[in-house]
Amino acid sequence: MVIDLFARNVVGWSMEPTLSRELALDALMMAVWRRKPDGEVIVHSDQGSQYGSDDWQRFCRANNLAPSMSRRGNCWDNAVAESFFSSLKKERIRKRIYKTRDLPGRISTITLKCSTTGPGVSPEAFEQASS
Repeated sequence: MVIDLFARNVVGWSMEPTLSRELALDALMMAVWRRKPDGEVIVHSDQGSQYGSDDWQRFCRANNLAPSMSRRGNCWDNAVAESFFSSLKKERIRKRIYKTRDLPGRISTITLKCSTTGPGVSPEAFEQASS
C-alpha cells in the first residue's frame, strides 16, 4: 500500500497471498506510474525486509525516490499506514466473507481519517484545492 501523505489517499496497492518484495514493488510501481513525480519523493516504510532488498533500493534510485524507514518497533513512525490498515480491517475485512480477492477496487473508497484534510473534505478535493 502506498499512501500520498499530502492528500492522504492511496496511490498504489497490490495484493498477494503472502508478503514479499514483489508485492511491495508492485504497489510502489503503481504509485510512480499514477503520480509521475518530477522531483525527489520520500518513500517511508516500516523495517520489513522487502524494503531493504536490493530490488527495492534499485527501483528507488532509478525513480528518484528517497527510502526512509521507521525506527525498529516504533509504529508511531508509520502512523498513517497503521491507521489505514486499522480502518481497512474495521470497514472492509472483519465480519465479512469475500468470494474473491477483489478488494483493491474497494480500497480506494476508504477515507483516511486525518485532520489535515478537514472535516467532510475528501482527499481528492483537498488535493485539488491545494494545487
